[in-house]
Amino acid sequence: MAILDIKLPNSVLKALRLPQNNPRRQQIRVLKKLLRKARFTEFGQKYLFDEILVSKHPGKKFQELVPTFNYNRIYQEWWHKTLEGKPDVCWPGKIRYYALSSGTSEAASKYIPITNDLLRGNKIVMIKQLLSLRTYEDIPYSSIGKGWLTLGGSTDLQKGSGYFAGDLSGITVKKSPFWFQPFYKPGKKIAKEKDWNKKLEEIVEKAPEWDIGFLVGVPAWIQMCMELVIERYKLNNIHEMWPNLAFFVHGGVSFEPYKKGFEKLLGKPITYIETYLASEGFIAYQDRQLSEGMRLVTGEHIFMEFVPFDDKNFDANGEMIDNPEALMIHEVEEGRDYALLISTAAGTWRYLIGDTIRFVDKEKCEIVITGRTKHFLSLVGEHLSVENMNKAIQLASEELNISIPEFTVAGIPHGNFFAHHWYVACDDKVDADLLRKRIDEKLKELNDDYAVERKSALKDVLLDVLTEQQFMDFMHSKGKIGGQHKFPRVLRGSLLEDWQAFLQKQPRPQLVH
Repeated sequence: MAILDIKLPNSVLKALRLPQNNPRRQQIRVLKKLLRKARFTEFGQKYLFDEILVSKHPGKKFQELVPTFNYNRIYQEWWHKTLEGKPDVCWPGKIRYYALSSGTSEAASKYIPITNDLLRGNKIVMIKQLLSLRTYEDIPYSSIGKGWLTLGGSTDLQKGSGYFAGDLSGITVKKSPFWFQPFYKPGKKIAKEKDWNKKLEEIVEKAPEWDIGFLVGVPAWIQMCMELVIERYKLNNIHEMWPNLAFFVHGGVSFEPYKKGFEKLLGKPITYIETYLASEGFIAYQDRQLSEGMRLVTGEHIFMEFVPFDDKNFDANGEMIDNPEALMIHEVEEGRDYALLISTAAGTWRYLIGDTIRFVDKEKCEIVITGRTKHFLSLVGEHLSVENMNKAIQLASEELNISIPEFTVAGIPHGNFFAHHWYVACDDKVDADLLRKRIDEKLKELNDDYAVERKSALKDVLLDVLTEQQFMDFMHSKGKIGGQHKFPRVLRGSLLEDWQAFLQKQPRPQLVH
């Protein structure tokens, strides 16, 4: 059975026939659809959705009447009510599912509301992306009807008081449509497994029974899975096990660092397809072969605004100011970085998702992800924020009764995978190995993604204990002395090279790992 031959529900077919109109008109239509659906919610009543709907310029009126939100603000003012079981807060009805996203200092994870309307929109976008493969040249169409091996979160969701919570991938699979089930691997039983290592073992055991055409997931996890299959069955490459493997659908982190090592595991070239599927919704996908960017989903279930990522709209810590300049899709420019605000079919309103994007083709609405509004370290999907780092240092130093006035972290290669290299300033007597372990433990508690990656592609944590004077001397060498200059918490690129060269001239540090 070929996946493109399946008879889809009429509602899905209708959505798929939406014409590719002017993106501005598409976005206004989406905004009106969202406002009509949520007009009688608490949020809709407070922010006068009815008034916005009758306005001649609903986009501008929406920006005028509705404030912008980050996670902490929208959770404290609105979303906490939905977790308590209250209906009709930001979206009609009760919220039954929450996607757990990267943590904050207040909790291990963020709770992002997930609704049937949002999942339906995500599914339609997924089908559109699948149909776009028909425009690709020289692809083996027979592979499209083969199995899809998806390495995602467990479908065994956490049970709350009236709701379920887990990874978006786990929720999506649990609620996937009937017609997709025959293609989905590793199947319901293995998908429920929460222990990542055990899940991989079970996948490797079942691998000979499957005919896989698609691999879907974060590059590090997929690479690890292929390596285990090749090792277990003594293969030369993964195509000896899955000869019809033709596609890798990836997202979440840059694929470029993995590509060389990834292709060593293949017996023949495959097609790489990038997606931008966040916990908050399916935002963009690659719909042209070898295109530089991904096409924004402008006509379905997400209304987008673009805040220029500059010092007029963000402070030095990456915090967005109140009432920032927010542009609609017809007002953006190519080659400029924007922070993304989204309003979705799950009661997410003017929400700062935290990513920065850049338009590479405005006419086609194609974008690339350029980073995060805050300084994150995410080599393999660990999404480690400066906030996480600060909290871990604070907790560890309190437990060990030491002072750590400065620190910085770098991501480094570690064999075929990666490690974090910490440099901490401490003039107190300290057991460096114990400090390294404490920081690692605290980060696992603070950040679920980090905890998962420490069991997979983030292989090690290294730590140097330096003096505070060494940090100050480096800043002095860069001409950055004074209260307005802060030592960067994450080092990369030329600044990391300068730091490493500086340390080579210093007394040998106390390195532990």
